[in-house]
Amino acid sequence: MNIERRSTGSRRASAALVSRAERLCHDQNLRFTPMRRRVLAELAASPEPLTAYDLADRVREEKRVAPVTVYRALEFLLDAKLIHRIVIRNAYTACDHAPHHDATPVFLVCTRCGTVEEVPSEAFQRDLSETIAEAGFRPKSRVFEIEGECAKCHAAP
Repeated sequence: MNIERRSTGSRRASAALVSRAERLCHDQNLRFTPMRRRVLAELAASPEPLTAYDLADRVREEKRVAPVTVYRALEFLLDAKLIHRIVIRNAYTACDHAPHHDATPVFLVCTRCGTVEEVPSEAFQRDLSETIAEAGFRPKSRVFEIEGECAKCHAAP
């Protein structure tokens, strides 16, 4: 099986990701507010997923930002498919190849260092889609998270 790996642990430039999000929002006539922009930039700059409370601490300027404000921004970014929610960690990570549309992302979550690696696989998606169709099941979402140790941590003494 040929697996293409895209790491969320080694973060790309947040400016490029925010620029792409701006274009996507413009094209889809969506409001990309300063808070949404800031939350996405913080997620893009982080080497590991962040919780809403982590984000509230990072995005506040001179005054406290309520977690509900951050949750609204996260909800928008999730709906726009610009970020992913890592359920195992109750945290969020930017998607550097958004939007996914109907893709089935698989996240490898390291229990030691906290990094998350996204491993998209067309073969996995195809096999899963066939199995779901045979069962007559209609999934709301198809996201898989697997906990374990990344290669870096596994190799460490």
